[in-house]
Amino acid sequence: MVKIRLKRYGRKQLAVYRIVAMDIRSRRQGKVLSKLGLYDPIKKQSYLNGPAILHFMETGAQPTETVHGILKKAKFFNKEI
Repeated sequence: MVKIRLKRYGRKQLAVYRIVAMDIRSRRQGKVLSKLGLYDPIKKQSYLNGPAILHFMETGAQPTETVHGILKKAKFFNKEI
């Protein structure tokens, strides 16, 4: 099963997360299927690749709770891409 989840990057105390599609059995820093966006919790900004996220969700990928919150905050579910 594929999950859309966060992968941590950046320095100590300055974390930046990539939104990626991964197999659920992979580790957090493991191999990714596709890079779907970026989330910066310090600046509270997110950059999303809408068509790619939509493609993975249509094929059965489930976002984690955190990613679902990020997508909801970006009003991803209210618009058609």
